[in-house]
Formats: sequence, C-alpha cells, structure tokens
Amino acid sequence: MKLLMLGGTEFVGRAVTEAALARGWQVTVFHRGRHAPVPGTAVVHGDRTDAATLTALADGTWDVVVDTWAGAPTAVRDAARLLADRAGRYVYVSTGSVYRHPAGPGHTEAGPLVDGSPDAEAVAYAEDKRGGELAALAAFGEDRTVLARAGMILGPWENIGRLPWWLTRIARGGPVLAPGPRDLGLQYIDVRDLAAWVLHAAETGLSGPYNLISEPGHATMGELLEACVAVTGSDAELRWSGPEEILAAGLAPWTELPVWLPPGELYDAIHRGNPAKALGAGLRCRPVAETVADTWAWLQELDGPPPLRPGQPVGLAPEKEEAFLRGEIPRG
Repeated sequence: MKLLMLGGTEFVGRAVTEAALARGWQVTVFHRGRHAPVPGTAVVHGDRTDAATLTALADGTWDVVVDTWAGAPTAVRDAARLLADRAGRYVYVSTGSVYRHPAGPGHTEAGPLVDGSPDAEAVAYAEDKRGGELAALAAFGEDRTVLARAGMILGPWENIGRLPWWLTRIARGGPVLAPGPRDLGLQYIDVRDLAAWVLHAAETGLSGPYNLISEPGHATMGELLEACVAVTGSDAELRWSGPEEILAAGLAPWTELPVWLPPGELYDAIHRGNPAKALGAGLRCRPVAETVADTWAWLQELDGPPPLRPGQPVGLAPEKEEAFLRGEIPRG
C-alpha cells in the first residue's frame, strides 16, 4: 500500500506513519518541515494553506490519503480536490465534537451534526472539523471517504498534554487532588489503536463515519491515575474529591483537571458515545495500563518537557492544588 500522510510528524499523524511503515507500506509525508519526519518516509515539503506550495503534490499516486487537519476547512477542500483523481481513498481524522450538543449518552454516527462548510475559513473546532468532513466527501464521494470521528486521544507523542500532565504531576509525588468519583468511567482511544484502525479501514475498503473510541467505561478515573502512580514509582497519595466540591471551588474540568468531566451533558458527549460500528469493523482498544506505561516511557526519552501545540494550557497550578487540599478554597 502507498500512503500519503498530510502532516505525519506529530501525535496522530506520526502514529499513523509509524504504523504504516511497520506494515511495510510506502509512506510519503507532506509537511512544513518544522519537525523531523519519521525515518523511512519520503518527504515532500510544503504548506497546505499556500496554493503555491501545495502544488508539490501535483504528481504521484497513492492508495490512501490520511488527513488530520483541524483548521480552516478550505485546506481540506484544496488538498482533497488536488488528490481526488490520484488517490484511492481519503481518511479524514475528525472528532466526536461534530455531533450537535447535547449529544446524549449512546449517540451513534446517525446523530445530528453541527453546521459546517467546506468553503469556510477557520470558525471553531467542531464547525471546522465538520467542514473538513464535507470537503473530503465532496472530492472523494461517500464510497471513498472514511470519517474517523475520534474521541479523546491519549498515548505516546501526545501534544495536547492531558496524560503527560497527570504523569508528570504524579511523578512529583505527595498529595494529589484526584477528581472523582474513583469509579467514574472514561472513554478514549489510544493513538496507536486509532492508527491501526485507520490503516485497516484503508486496506479493507471501508467508508463512511465511525465513532473511533473505546467502549464507555473502558477504564475508570481510578484505574487511570493508579496506573500513573504505578509506572512512575512515586510516593503520590491520591486524595479523591467529589464533583460537587471540585466545581464549588471553581476548578475547571477538562483543562485544569485533564481528562476529567463531572457527570452531565458534556460528560455524556465525551465519555458515553456508541462505538459499536467501529468495534464491529475491527477496532481494538488496549488496556489503560499499557497506554499509561508507554506514554511514561516516551516521556523518559525526551530531553525536556513534551512538545505542546499552541492553545490553552492544560493542568492545575501547584499553588491552586495545594490550597484546595489544605481547604483554603471554599467548596460551597
């Protein structure tokens, strides 16, 4: 198989690239040159938002194109149009955020979607991703397009900072604010399981939208954080606190306390989707302990902190955590 990876040097794109190389595929990565490509790939440099450099892809044929773009849908539109006659299939890594809020527990691929346009400039994450879906469909058609609607993605090379923050914080040791309840179910996908399924979809000729996530409750908040304690070998003491007191103290779910959401509409949208279609089409999800251990091993290989994409910082400030644990922040 011949793969054209649009990007291919960070997180999801890198995982797809490495998985394809491991299968013996021929991989071409098209990127701006800001990060080193995976060894063994053919490299084409260019900026997909610049029509002049996008023409670097004017020649060549591929079995599949994989695209993780999260900005203006016009970038997906222009790339897909350019490649439609020279690639067999287009896999667009989208997001569960394209479902209209509130998605509700058990939402499937048939759920109502946010508005989007393939001709839009950057608007907001969900609308941009939906516009990217529509752009891919317009160029490749429904029979040759896979919409991989990923949930929360964890694993090595993460450039968002959710699991790396928890691992780094727990490695520091001492009392750790653990947002509960401990048995709160989590739904996510390991980036390598995502990559393996994307390549499987290309090999077997799948098409259409898929909720690319584990089953609800694949892990719990307790299992995730206790795995972090185990792999780091720290003396961290998890101090479990309930949603009511955390919210009353003004601590922000998801951003200050990564991964965690209190039960409610947003929790249902992120952690209670229906992955039956993807599971029936070959998706396999590894245990949380493996994801945590491999992410920690990757962090140990880095010379400094993990690379993070620009955006809102992730994680709770140490002084704020200490104040909460000492009872200095009102809890309602």
